[in-house]
Amino acid sequence: MLMSNHITIFDTTLRDGAQGSGVNFSLTDKHVIALALDAFGIDFIEGGWPGANPADSEFFENPPQFKNAKLVAFGMTCRANKSAANDPSLAQVINGKNDSVCLVGKSSKFQVDEILKIPHQENLRIIQQSCQEVVKRKGKNKAFFDAEHFFDGYKLDKKYTLECLQAAHSGGATWLVMCDTNGGTMPDEVEKITREVIAKMPDAKFAIHAHNDTENAVANSMAAVRAGVRQVQGTINGIGERCGNANLITIIPNLMLKMNMKTSIDIKNLERLLELSRLVDSRLNQIPRANAPYVGKAAFAHKGGLHGAATAKNTSAYEHITPEIVGNRRKIVVSDQAGKANLNAQLNELNLHSGNYSDETLDKILAQVKKHEAQGYSYEDAAASLALLVLKETENNPQFYKIKRFRVLDEKRWNAIGNEVIESEAIVALVDKNENSSEKLTVATSSQGPVNALDQALRKGLIEIYPSLKSLRLVDYKVRIIPPDKKSSGTEATTRVAIDFMDKDGVSWTTVGVSANIIVASLQALDDAYRYMLFREKQKNESATKAL
Repeated sequence: MLMSNHITIFDTTLRDGAQGSGVNFSLTDKHVIALALDAFGIDFIEGGWPGANPADSEFFENPPQFKNAKLVAFGMTCRANKSAANDPSLAQVINGKNDSVCLVGKSSKFQVDEILKIPHQENLRIIQQSCQEVVKRKGKNKAFFDAEHFFDGYKLDKKYTLECLQAAHSGGATWLVMCDTNGGTMPDEVEKITREVIAKMPDAKFAIHAHNDTENAVANSMAAVRAGVRQVQGTINGIGERCGNANLITIIPNLMLKMNMKTSIDIKNLERLLELSRLVDSRLNQIPRANAPYVGKAAFAHKGGLHGAATAKNTSAYEHITPEIVGNRRKIVVSDQAGKANLNAQLNELNLHSGNYSDETLDKILAQVKKHEAQGYSYEDAAASLALLVLKETENNPQFYKIKRFRVLDEKRWNAIGNEVIESEAIVALVDKNENSSEKLTVATSSQGPVNALDQALRKGLIEIYPSLKSLRLVDYKVRIIPPDKKSSGTEATTRVAIDFMDKDGVSWTTVGVSANIIVASLQALDDAYRYMLFREKQKNESATKAL
């Protein structure tokens, strides 16, 4: 029988990825990432484990609305010596608003003996009955069985590990997920074992879930696909427990560009691969890995000398693909054109239309971007701030208002019953676009910190001039300390603040501020957010006028 070359992509960033050290997704993070994965074309998105923590539970109570993907909830099989129909933990995973369920169960005799300490037959029972319960409540094609420690178990006792898979299959599991849980299996072993298992269960559908403890997770995933697996599981940027999971940012282009496999992802969407990678890094406040395949800043960077000279003549001399295919760009250090194509693309996305600017202006803008990035700014995830930077370098720079001065004070005191109280007070003086208008002074206090007080004071003054700003919501606030150079002390570090905002229509954007002073950096980001919303409204009004 001719095997299909379509590979299903299963993303577990929000579940298995969240088990990585230093990874902590807020509810907002989970929604933003899930919607980005859906828009990219991922088939299955594992959103977490309902009941495991408040964020996961709330996520499944009010899940994002997908256009392409299926939402999967993760959980365990029912407990030993209990009925699957009466297991409350299993019910919580099945009864949510998720489309499908992925249940983890032991498939290694060692794990059953030493960790579960239950009879082998009892483990087979809970696997089969738990899968049956998913099918009963959710319907056919809704159950995944995550065969934990599959490869280690198979090498120890083939017969029993196969019985575990057969129990899940007979229980109605559509996908049998072969897990290299400890990440210690080599690619040749994965391919050999996978071929054997598929030959013994030709009517089943198999997936691969690899961990990266020997840095073979991507290679093992590719090996499993060669052997006949038709679903690959992994995480964005390979985040996950211990050394991480198989990296989908590498696997997806490998499948589509190197192995001639088909996925549900439109080939044009590969241009958003870098954007997707950066989104997760940004949400985790992590520095993107410069030498990451496909999406790293250095992935298509060429220094002077042999490589640079050859690439300048023919880009294929030292590049395995054209970088723009995956949203990246070539960087030749000796070239004064580096980055202009990427800038043009971003300008068009922001409706600033690069064709309106001369080469001289574009060079000027690019120089400012590079100058700011050297100071600590990052515009990769802060397109709103980039748009304002562009406007400042052109004649079309709207002056909506001007902040003349501000002051922030913190006070620590004790109230009448002896409790400690810390209150911040912010004073902002501003004028509207008419420089001759009188100065407006606003004051706000907050027990939520100086940035909140500053935000309230600024809003109070601006809303009187621009009432529409009242609908703008601050949804996330992130701070990153940029280490000082070796000659400076640690307290001289620069602070970068990134803030996410959303308007009444659900449109979101991010702004960035940088300063040695966290309050100044925060004010820059807040100021950019309000100016960007006013600019968007100006664009809409101008478009409506032209339409008339």
